[in-house]
Amino acid sequence: MANPSRLRCAALTTTAVLLAALLAGCGDGTEDGDLTAQKLDWKDCPAPSEAEGGGSAPSPLPNGATWQCATMRAPLDWGRPKGDTISIALIRARASGPESKRIGSLVFNFGGPGGSGVSTLPAFGSDYDVLRTRYDLVSFDPRGVGRSAPVKCKSDAQLDVYFQQDATPDNSAERAQLINRTKQFNAACEQNSRKVLPHVATTDAARDMDLLRQVLGDAKLHYFGISYGTELGGVYAHLFPKNVGRAVFDGVVDPTQNPEQSALGQAAGFQLALDNFAEDCTSKTTECPIGDTPEDVKNRIAKLLNDLEKKPIPGDPPRQLTQTAATNGIAQSLYSKDFWEYLTEGLEAAYDGDGRILMLLSDSMNGRSENGEYSNITAANTAISCADEKPRYTADFVQQRLPEFRSASPLFGDFLAWGLISCTNWAVPGAADHPDVSAPGSAPILVVGNTGDPATPYEGARRMAEALGSGVAVELTYKGQGHGAYDSKDKCVQRKVNDYLLNGTVPKAGAVCS
Repeated sequence: MANPSRLRCAALTTTAVLLAALLAGCGDGTEDGDLTAQKLDWKDCPAPSEAEGGGSAPSPLPNGATWQCATMRAPLDWGRPKGDTISIALIRARASGPESKRIGSLVFNFGGPGGSGVSTLPAFGSDYDVLRTRYDLVSFDPRGVGRSAPVKCKSDAQLDVYFQQDATPDNSAERAQLINRTKQFNAACEQNSRKVLPHVATTDAARDMDLLRQVLGDAKLHYFGISYGTELGGVYAHLFPKNVGRAVFDGVVDPTQNPEQSALGQAAGFQLALDNFAEDCTSKTTECPIGDTPEDVKNRIAKLLNDLEKKPIPGDPPRQLTQTAATNGIAQSLYSKDFWEYLTEGLEAAYDGDGRILMLLSDSMNGRSENGEYSNITAANTAISCADEKPRYTADFVQQRLPEFRSASPLFGDFLAWGLISCTNWAVPGAADHPDVSAPGSAPILVVGNTGDPATPYEGARRMAEALGSGVAVELTYKGQGHGAYDSKDKCVQRKVNDYLLNGTVPKAGAVCS
């Protein structure tokens, strides 16, 4: 995202890879131009690239099998399918059960946009081990991401400076500075990635997935999409409804909203998650170390952020914890209830002048590893979002809308509102106000909504179900906290999802897990 205040719809797993660890391939097509006939050369996976988040090569699977990686060639421009190609990085784990029981491949997208599936799938592969009994687990770096023709904008050192900027301007001088830095970021993306920027839209990635289906030898695409992955899955279902196999959408993006509506919904969603965090902390039998009541917790957080606006505190030297970094870190911690303890510790430390924990949480959101290297999630997120989204918002428009955003969230309102200028002055026009996901004739798609989801509010699941069309979506509600439902480890959710993917058993419409 060109503006760091824009909270991407990243799946928990995408950002947690970094927290836990705290145009490549251009060429000609095949001789006959038929990319569906290409053979994949699967080999043991190397360590993830810097753009994928870095780290070590994936560990062997529980049964001793290894993760395998390959590259698939796809057209740079799907409007010219026999022109230049790019390489799409792939990863898989072969099915552990007998071949006679194998259904096919189950393709994952963990969100973002901009998250590397090649680095994320093995980091959380054990969570899907039961699905591996009948599927090859497969993921990929979507175009523009990781090793797949990655979008490049600024250097690591430049990003350190960039993320220190004030993302919530309070006066004309700060506003001009934010606008100028956003322009500089977008210009760097154009300068360094001019060839690929027009070809990283979600529709392009969806066409890549159908090519992947064919290259893998599957008659249908069996799919598990999380967060932005649900938007990608919806676009795929719209383009190729007859090719949809068993599909699950979890942490569902609302496909009916434009970027302004989506950002406003996120403001309310993150505020709800913060309310729930404060209530949880103060309702426990032991004393909450960051406040006596939920309102006290939130008031102290607001005071901390106001103080940081005037005087940052030491974070990860030489970097300081600014108001923007602290807000970003708080948002990161609300993606999962498992992170709430880190938020409590981070706030307690920050009140004592130590910003390291909140800074690490912010780094995780921004794709920064402990060694100071950044993945390309920010660059890719901006490029894909701006290729998809037609509206281009001005600073004057944001200024007018601030009261409504502040009403939705006193803490996150300004942060998310100013993120709307991310695509202003972008080099490539956006495609539409919102994606078309209507998919008449598609096989059933299981749509899972979480009532406490901060990044993709619960209402989006119902709207996705309606937009897919009559007879396509089957809704499942999880009454829980965090972004997404399956990775919450809720047994009810996992049982229903697994039963559908493994046995084809569709849950009753309107089923609820709590």
